[in-house]
Amino acid sequence: MIVYQNSKTGFLHDAFSKDIEDLVLRAFRARTGRTVARSELRAWKESLVAVARVLHDEAIPGDCGVAIEYGIPQTAKRIDVIVTGESGERVEQLIIIELKQWEQARKTDRDGIVSTRYAQGEAEVSHPSYQAWSYASLLRNFNETVYEEGIALHPCAYLHNYADDGVLTDSFYAHYVSLAPIFLRGERERARLREFLKQHVRYGDRRSLLYRIENGRIRPSKGLVESLTGLLAGKPEFVLVDDQKIVYESALSVATQATAQSKEVVIVEGGPGTGKSVVAINLLVALTGRRLVAQYVTKNAAPRAVFESVLAGTHRKSQISNLFSGSGSFTETRANAFDALIVDEAHRLNAKSGLFGNLGSNQIQELIGSAKCSIFFLDEDQRVTFKDIGERAEIERFAREAGAKVTTLQLASQFRCNGSGGYLSWLDDTLGIRPTANDKLDVGEFDFRIFRSPEHLRREIVERNKSRNKARMVAGYCWDWRSRKNPAVQDVEIPEHAFAMRWNLTKDGGLWMVAPESVNQIGCIHTCQGLEVDYIGVIVGADLVFRGGRVVAQPGMRSSHDKSLSGYKSLLKANPAEAERKAALIVKHTYRTLMTRGMKGCYVYFMDKALEDFVRSRLTYSSTIAESPLKVAEPAAPYGPEPDSDSC
Repeated sequence: MIVYQNSKTGFLHDAFSKDIEDLVLRAFRARTGRTVARSELRAWKESLVAVARVLHDEAIPGDCGVAIEYGIPQTAKRIDVIVTGESGERVEQLIIIELKQWEQARKTDRDGIVSTRYAQGEAEVSHPSYQAWSYASLLRNFNETVYEEGIALHPCAYLHNYADDGVLTDSFYAHYVSLAPIFLRGERERARLREFLKQHVRYGDRRSLLYRIENGRIRPSKGLVESLTGLLAGKPEFVLVDDQKIVYESALSVATQATAQSKEVVIVEGGPGTGKSVVAINLLVALTGRRLVAQYVTKNAAPRAVFESVLAGTHRKSQISNLFSGSGSFTETRANAFDALIVDEAHRLNAKSGLFGNLGSNQIQELIGSAKCSIFFLDEDQRVTFKDIGERAEIERFAREAGAKVTTLQLASQFRCNGSGGYLSWLDDTLGIRPTANDKLDVGEFDFRIFRSPEHLRREIVERNKSRNKARMVAGYCWDWRSRKNPAVQDVEIPEHAFAMRWNLTKDGGLWMVAPESVNQIGCIHTCQGLEVDYIGVIVGADLVFRGGRVVAQPGMRSSHDKSLSGYKSLLKANPAEAERKAALIVKHTYRTLMTRGMKGCYVYFMDKALEDFVRSRLTYSSTIAESPLKVAEPAAPYGPEPDSDSC
């Protein structure tokens, strides 16, 4: 959908002789039935006049095309300005111009991310060059007119209020600036952008390229399909086994048969380590391979970032980035825009979307409405915040309202925790989540160890990490994240053991679980959920204790920086019993999730010694084990002896 389009001559007349922002607003209302905020109206007025000044050059043909606010299909993203025409060789050209009114920005240590200030405060957002390049990538990989007819794409960014201070042009962002040049404030920069346009557009838009782009069929290009299929080949972590293969084939069959008139919803239930994400990624590749428009969706960024990096073989954004999306991206998506949406970690879905939780109606409803087939991977016992609404009954309810047929599938085989289903049942019983017959854990089945010193636990994890970079430390969110604003300070401090570490590295973003240096940082539920390592070290904070013969949650011991319990205090006033029940489950589900991230072992330090004693009392030792798994060897060099750091 294009909101406004005209020739260059017509656009200049509207920009200089009329109120261009009012023309665009009227067109926007007519096309969408919605309006925009006053701030966006001001942005149109200032930025579009700035673009008109650039285009005001006789060497840029008057019959080239100008489009404003092109809504990219299957997304809520809009390209600010498109200029179309032909090169000197008569090859059709499409220029993407990303406009920003920024006056300042701050460099971050995250790939393609900068920080800038908005009316609501400072926020981390995509670098303008990355944003423009990503839009070009979307068109190149999904718009059939573009990739079948060989349309040349040239993205760029224009920040007409931004005086160059070296931030946006820093060498850290050079890769994306090389893909999409950035032009800043001043006559010299305006002239540079003008030359950029003249370099690519020598003749006008003779063949209605804007119309063809707007009405182009949306489906994955053969190049994207071949690239994605090739990336999956040879990745052993994505091989399907046992019931994973059965669930995959069943979900694939349902998804390929779904239509707008016969919608489908698939619910795949499975506990930690049953391979939900493995099946989800295979479905993404298979559906894209069939030239269907599909996306992998999660609320948390960490699973998206990690699986994309594993597939692409790089931590940098790639051409497959647009196949991965957050769950809040579908508030404005038209009905059945996607053939399939694959929703991993569906238990983490929220009602509202947006940075301030004020957009959309309900994420489950929006996802079902946006796709002919929506596939939800679900484990209700991994709901870890007050806002998590993902549960089977809610998905089924919205499916019925949408007239969709529901198929329910199960993943049962356990591949994490050394394949020990007994460990999961023991954990549920021990934490008081639900009673099971597993009141004892034979540590011969799964390498579970209790450490008396968090420092010794850290050393063991560092040692385990040396072979495969697959051991990490995590903790309950009981310490403030002070290092986010002051990198010089530590966060998780336990003075009696001379222990101090920082929370997960901000520079790694969602890639904390795979970034090599991150073994020296502590992760939390938000950076590890949905992911796995060989060995997980868990610090159980003061929010979980043993009192009166049972495991008790203490929500008040959580850090105020953690938003997982947002809503707890207000519910406590209205319904104390329900507030305590819900908060207790969230705390216990958090530790259940943290303690099931390890494929081969889980090592734990308890802040509450009564809880430590209780958990230890529920362990047994197989006669085949030469020595107790709780007996940890003296730390090897370079750590040196530490007499009081033995585990038990």
